[in-house]
Amino acid sequence: MRIIAVDLGGTRIRAACLDENLNILQRRETLTRPAEGQVAVLGRIEDLVTAVWPGETEVLGIGVSSPGPLDPYRGIVLAPPNLPDWHQVPLADLLAGRFAVPVRLGKDANVALLAEAAHGAAQGCRHAIYLTLSTGIGAGILCDGRLLLGHGGLATEVGSMMLLVNGVARRLEMEAAGPALARQARQRLAAGEVSLLRAMCDGDLREVDAAMVGAAAQQGDPLALALVRRAGRLIGLGLTSLLHLFNPEVVVIGGGLSLIGAPLLEPMRDTVRREVIYEGYTRSLRIEAAALGADVSLVGAAALLRSDGGRELEN
Repeated sequence: MRIIAVDLGGTRIRAACLDENLNILQRRETLTRPAEGQVAVLGRIEDLVTAVWPGETEVLGIGVSSPGPLDPYRGIVLAPPNLPDWHQVPLADLLAGRFAVPVRLGKDANVALLAEAAHGAAQGCRHAIYLTLSTGIGAGILCDGRLLLGHGGLATEVGSMMLLVNGVARRLEMEAAGPALARQARQRLAAGEVSLLRAMCDGDLREVDAAMVGAAAQQGDPLALALVRRAGRLIGLGLTSLLHLFNPEVVVIGGGLSLIGAPLLEPMRDTVRREVIYEGYTRSLRIEAAALGADVSLVGAAALLRSDGGRELEN
């Protein structure tokens, strides 16, 4: 028995064939090229699935990781910001009609959590949170072995938790995700602050991005450190609220921003320790780096088939 996994992203599409234990047997990938339109992207997905299809071996189904928002119950991609013309696309039905097997669709952060619960940092846990810190801030939440999906499948948009910043309502990711770090750095550089970033971007402030801010922070640059530590504190406040609401065993941190390491993660941890209302929330809590790297979306997409779309993990 085999499982086909698809990772649909704004930049790349990947597909893999896995065994029932979620070991990847073969994989293929291509550029998404979303500007060429929905039909062209669908064709690339189908071509990749065909390329990894295991001949005569029985296929349990296809699991798909996709950017949200999406409806995992009906298998519909609703309106992902990095796939501009993908509105109300019934991706699960389209693939099921083409390949005649069951298809499960999951939000990328939820899928990553399933992967980490199966083979990664949350293995064996039935209460877990996965935070992805990148261009946005995403999350998957596992409650008693089930993904928290919500009435319409739109739950756990943690990056849209609301903050009050200088009297203005702001979403968490607008203040602490990658584009926010880059924007804040450019503003302070334009105001004349001294920073390694000015040389790193050769004086062209338009080139400053989150990776550059993270690299400068790792080198001890005061401006970059101030921005990264502020982001860490804000993420820590959001995480503290999640601990109070869901009381997990483990919090898994993934995404490109997490690679900044201590300058971001230590303020986050310090904030959690300082702000949590009772030490019982953190006494046995583990905050771990994601373990599966680039394979996380493929393993998690396959895990959608084994877990009834994340509704019930195997013990």
